[in-house]
Amino acid sequence: MLKIGILGAGHLGKIHLRIVASSPAFQLVGFYDPNPEAVAKLVGEQGYTAFESAEALIAVVDVISIITPTLSHFEMAKKAICAKKHVFIEKPIAQTDQQASTLIQLAQKHGVLGQVGHVERFNPAFKAVQHSFENPMFIEAHRLSEFNPRGTDVSVVLDLMIHDIDIVLSVVDSPIKRIDASGVAVISETPDISNARIVFENGCVANFTASRISLKKMRKTRFFQKNAYIAVDYLTQKVEVVKMKDAPEQTDELSILLTNAEGKKKQIYFENPSITKNNAIQDELEFFASCIHSKSNPIVSLRDGAYALEVAHKIIDCIG
Repeated sequence: MLKIGILGAGHLGKIHLRIVASSPAFQLVGFYDPNPEAVAKLVGEQGYTAFESAEALIAVVDVISIITPTLSHFEMAKKAICAKKHVFIEKPIAQTDQQASTLIQLAQKHGVLGQVGHVERFNPAFKAVQHSFENPMFIEAHRLSEFNPRGTDVSVVLDLMIHDIDIVLSVVDSPIKRIDASGVAVISETPDISNARIVFENGCVANFTASRISLKKMRKTRFFQKNAYIAVDYLTQKVEVVKMKDAPEQTDELSILLTNAEGKKKQIYFENPSITKNNAIQDELEFFASCIHSKSNPIVSLRDGAYALEVAHKIIDCIG
């Protein structure tokens, strides 16, 4: 059982506290938050142990979970890594690409592991189809949310779109060739709605739309590859998998057939992958614990988090 401490007791920090407090993989040592009112409420209602400083908490744990505002990710992670503690960092990994690079170097130097909280990798819908991807050549991602002041300290690209950026980068095994993007700041000082188009060297094209001023929520990505269409709905945790194969000579009346311009017949069939419902945040934390014990690489490593951040910043630069 790993001793863990939580830095940050905001909305997401409270979720992490609740999960690790009941997880068999961790022993919750305590938390630190600079807001005395939030601290007093948590201590009074939940009985968690509060620490006077981040440094004091870091000193007595094996793992630190950093759920603070993005502006402080780097300093908190740097302190923990230099104290030889493993770090879980909520996305984005840091504020700048240089900070992310420094954290990778420090983790290597001090022999500790780091994982970034790109939680959609642990979404049961994505996990159900992640082995079905075979060189997708067109991808369309939509992530729409109602307005919430929480998170508006950064662009919608870093707040929402970065989830889909990470997913696409994990699926497409090719360098990026070109990025085009646009965005508009409607309510915030940074873009609230944005569209980006990434062209990869292998010809794959990925379109992203992210908005935090929509009237309804949507978190869906569609993947198109040769002879297959895969749709992942992260919100409803459902998938659609439609595949085509050469039609056999003999088909029954229930078969769905298409004939192309060359007269070649294809049979359409549907797959229903088994989806095992889970708590994605609990899964990502407990998976990180297993990586620490086995000294293996996390699914979303610090390098993965840094790459997603780098691409997000290139999109922001395109918006201007």
